[in-house]
Amino acid sequence: MPDPTESEADEIDLAVACYREEGVWQLQELPEDSLVGVESIARQLRRYPGDNGAIVRSRGAEVSLLLSDASASTDWALARSAVDHIGVPVEDDDDPAPAGDLGIVADMGIPAMDMGVLLDDYELYPDEQLSDIATKLGFGPRFDDLAGLSNA
Repeated sequence: MPDPTESEADEIDLAVACYREEGVWQLQELPEDSLVGVESIARQLRRYPGDNGAIVRSRGAEVSLLLSDASASTDWALARSAVDHIGVPVEDDDDPAPAGDLGIVADMGIPAMDMGVLLDDYELYPDEQLSDIATKLGFGPRFDDLAGLSNA
């Protein structure tokens, strides 16, 4: 897996570990140097003691993930790492489509079908999709503040 190019690394605005500890949502920005691939992100997430893992869910050695647009893997090393981990082939001419575990947060209140509907809304930017997910999980305003989406 090649490292992201400098321009790719510059394009990653924010990566956040969102986890519950003793029933309270905690948000922690992930360091840039951990964003080179799925395994490095999973290693970083294992540092957090959350009750139920994180959106890229790392529970012990098990890592599951959901990529909102697998076709991004033709342009971005981090997305390539995700589709490699998931094990789905992606061609240059593929239409945008999610890949991975649509039920990744079903145990926290967003069933796979609802996640699929959310990811089918191509009018939303990825940060807006994540904001919707964060809102449904109960930490939307805190995520929006961290991501710079608040109107304040």
